[in-house]
Amino acid sequence: MTYQNIKYTVADAVATITFNRPEVSNGFNIPMCEEILDALKKAEEDTDVKILAFDAEGDVFSVGGDLAEMQRAVDADDLGSLVAIAHLVQDISFAIKQLPKPVIFTVDGPVAGAAFNMALAADFCVASDRSKFIQAFVNVGLAPDAGGLFLLTRAVGLNRATHLVMTGEPVSAEKALEYGFVYKTAAPEKLEKATKQVIKRLKRGSFNSYAAMKQLVWKSLFSNWQEYAGLELELQESLSLRDDFTEGVNAFTERRVPKFTGK
Repeated sequence: MTYQNIKYTVADAVATITFNRPEVSNGFNIPMCEEILDALKKAEEDTDVKILAFDAEGDVFSVGGDLAEMQRAVDADDLGSLVAIAHLVQDISFAIKQLPKPVIFTVDGPVAGAAFNMALAADFCVASDRSKFIQAFVNVGLAPDAGGLFLLTRAVGLNRATHLVMTGEPVSAEKALEYGFVYKTAAPEKLEKATKQVIKRLKRGSFNSYAAMKQLVWKSLFSNWQEYAGLELELQESLSLRDDFTEGVNAFTERRVPKFTGK
């Protein structure tokens, strides 16, 4: 597969997937998601790759779903593409969590929606001190996708996760470090160095051990993900048919506060 929406590189046993749609704040559309999944498979199958890293071009790590694509789907009454993206981002988080190699997200700037949840699926998240993590779904009348509440409740606890998804309040990098889903923070100009230090430390360990640890983590807390995923996708499809979703997308495009009616 030729990549148009991401970059994929391998150097010194580290594969890097770089989100490369800065013109739309690295919003996910179907082709981008398919490329990420292809790169994930490539990294898993390449025996020379020991660690997988994610980063992004531009000042925004990712807004999650591409709102322009959502607006197009709403205008064209194209429910199919919305459902397809919900399936794909779920598959990406699932693949990250099951990858038998350490996965590191290096984030700078806003990390919203599905991108936040993919970062939760990673083993390490290194964030610049200007990063903000946002469960933005409530603002467009949706529920978390990409395994969001499944991952977030396990990362920060039930009550805190509920507060974050119901309010959509941004979480600073400092607070994310306190909550435990960010491993390390750094100034933007020192972010690359901070990630390299994590990689250097991991390279001292046994990759056999890491693979076994990830398998045990999965078994201990994540083995019922598939059942959850079915409900998540069912609810996302249902919510995308509601008037509140249309209003949320239109309000975002028109740069105004949405007026939800519960319909």
